[in-house]
Amino acid sequence: VQLVESGGGMVQAGGSVRLSCVASGRTLGRNAMGWFRQALGKEREFVAAIDWNDRPMYADSARGRFTISRDIAENTQYLQMNSVTSEDTAVYYCAAVGAIYLNPTTSVDSYDYWGRGTQVTVSS
Repeated sequence: VQLVESGGGMVQAGGSVRLSCVASGRTLGRNAMGWFRQALGKEREFVAAIDWNDRPMYADSARGRFTISRDIAENTQYLQMNSVTSEDTAVYYCAAVGAIYLNPTTSVDSYDYWGRGTQVTVSS
């Protein structure tokens, strides 16, 4: 399975950016998927996840500003980020759980497949 993120870049504080993650090698419609991020000098942290029934879950820092979604037909998941701040500057990683019908968690260790990441930089 390969996960490839896109959509990162430079965005002004208060603006929006949409990240995409395309999966190949396997259909992940029955798998939980998620987004994590890692700021410079910090550990990778959970941002959002979506389960096999399209139910989302969010980190406190993302709730109300970010929206996770997926297009099963396209084997793609998205992260819409609104009202971004400098605290959102990080490399954003797409992840997927290998087993089907498992609920997503906030733990990095629960995810079996990872993309290489896409940088999001918020300028003030």
